[in-house]
Amino acid sequence: MELQEFISKFAGVFEDTDASEITKETRFKELEEWSSLTGLMVIGMVLDDYGKNLKADDIRKCVTIEELFNVVNAL
Repeated sequence: MELQEFISKFAGVFEDTDASEITKETRFKELEEWSSLTGLMVIGMVLDDYGKNLKADDIRKCVTIEELFNVVNAL
């Protein structure tokens, strides 16, 4: 799994946030569009695209997209 690919797929979950705003350093929970529903969509994206079961606790422990990528990669 590539970080840039993960960032692109993560950005695809958002409708109103410009993908150029989303980088590995992005504190994704600080994005205006972030919500619990968005979190569920990220969990679904990870399952669909990577076949991995990301949990809400995994998301809660992460601050940046790179940290989330590393968690998903370790699953």
